[in-house]
Parts: sequence; C-alpha cells; structure tokens
Amino acid sequence: MSGHKNIKVVVLGTGIMGSGIAAGFAAGGARVVVLGRTAENSNAACVKAAAFANELNGAAKTSAAAVTGGLIDSWNDWDGVDIVIETVAEDLALKQALFAQLDARVPVGVPVGSNSSGFPISTIAAGLKTASRMFGMHYFMPAHVVPLVEVVLGGTSDAAIGARVCELFSATGKKPVLVKKDIPGFLANRIQHALMREALSLIDAGIASPEDVDLAVRYSFGFRYAAVGPILQKEISGWDTVRSAAQAIYPSLSNTAAVPQCLEQMVGRGQTGMKSGQGFFAWPPEAIEKTKRSYEQKLAAAFAILQSDS
Repeated sequence: MSGHKNIKVVVLGTGIMGSGIAAGFAAGGARVVVLGRTAENSNAACVKAAAFANELNGAAKTSAAAVTGGLIDSWNDWDGVDIVIETVAEDLALKQALFAQLDARVPVGVPVGSNSSGFPISTIAAGLKTASRMFGMHYFMPAHVVPLVEVVLGGTSDAAIGARVCELFSATGKKPVLVKKDIPGFLANRIQHALMREALSLIDAGIASPEDVDLAVRYSFGFRYAAVGPILQKEISGWDTVRSAAQAIYPSLSNTAAVPQCLEQMVGRGQTGMKSGQGFFAWPPEAIEKTKRSYEQKLAAAFAILQSDS
C-alpha cells in the first residue's frame, strides 16, 4: 500500500458515519472519494467530511480537493484505490447486494470492508468470489474523533491482507485492532456490553442509581483507562490482586442472557434517551445541546491525550 500522502480511499455511504470515516482519512493526508445514491447526498457528505477534517487538523486546513464525490452505481475510477469501506444503511440485503457489485467492480487486490456493527462480514460476503479480501471495518461514533477501528476477519478473510489494512489505518492516524474471529459484538462492544449488563443489573437491584453508576465508572477505573487499558493497568497493580478479587466477585456478577428489566421497561415506554426526550434522565432541548457540547469538548481533550501514544 502507498505512503499515507498517496493513499486513495473510497467510502460508500453519505450518512454521519460515512462523513466521519472520510474525514479521518482526509485529515490523515489521504485522498477520499465519497459515493452516494444521489449527487446531492454525496456533495453534502463531502462538505461535512471536509469540515470534520478541519476540526481535527486545526490550523493545518484540509484541502477541499482531498474529499470528492460520486455516485455508487456509476463511479468507476478504481485505479490507485487502496481501500474501500461500505457504510450504507444497516440493512443486510442492501449490504449483500452492494458487496456483490463490489466483488465484480473493485480490482482484486483492493481490500473491501463493511462498517456494519451488527452483521458479520462472513454473512455479508458469503459466497462471493473475492471474499478473502473482505473484512469488517468497524468504527465508533463519532468516527472522525474516536481513534479505534476494528478490522474483523471473516471465515474466509486473508489474515495477511487484514494486517495490511491495519497498517493503512495506522498510517492515517487511527488505532486499529485485528479481531481474529467474526463473533457477535467483535471486540470492543463485547467488553462494553459486559460492563453494561452489570451496570443495568445493579440499577435493577436497587444497589445504585444511574447517576452513581456513571460517577463510579468515570472517576475510578474509567478515569485510568484514558492512560492505559485494563490489561496494562493490572500489569501495574498486580494479577495476584485481580485473582483474589475475581474469586470473591465473579460468582455474584450478572450472567443473565436476558436484557435487564429496567432497559426493557424504558424502551417499552418509548424512553430511548435523548432522541425521545427521556431515558433514565429527562432531556429538554437545551440540556441535549449543553450535554453534547460538553461531551464533544471532553472527547477532544481525551483525544489530545491519546495522541501522545503516537
């Protein structure tokens, strides 16, 4: 693959994830093409991607020429393309149809990835002739800020190509992890949902309020995770202590396969969080705006700290 100044990336999909993915590559010096179903959607996504890239680069403004648009069904300038990433709507039939097109249209040596968070790449690429160069490439919201990208091997994915994909992400400023088996939730979401199951179970049992769960995570181990991950943190503190604590705590941890009751009840009442105006907390418009602004500022500060790892 090319040096990062010459990397050419094709992103299929013009939603917020597509714009964020394009922005991350553009901010890292790549040339990016955003393909949509209409010229209007593609152009709007290019404008948003350039704005996101400029947020990342600050004074070093991203050239408008770094992000260009086209139409999914007719664009055909595959010469020099290093990677293709699909981020269309989360609809399995739609993704399978698109990957069947890409199987025939994209030159054989070019890796093709799906940003799907729910559908395994093994299912999306099932039966395709070039499935060995197809991977999950899972980003997290907001895609231009959160550094991690999960590169997921499907049942027929070529691990050597997967390693090259990770190198490309690293060259453009992302932090890739190679997930060696296509399991539900991949890597990060499995860890996140293990925590969420226990947190909601504690709320269900009346042991802690939602507010105190958040405080406990943010100001104890979550605070440390901006500096090191859970494995390195325990290398520092000692695995003998972990073993002793595990013997006492593990038997009482939630291992339910059912969705926690408080979550079922909230969603059943239509209380889905900010988008409905109510979750555990009430969300009037001014509170949403204030919280999102604070969230973005804190993410930017955390991102600045994490860049010291580069």
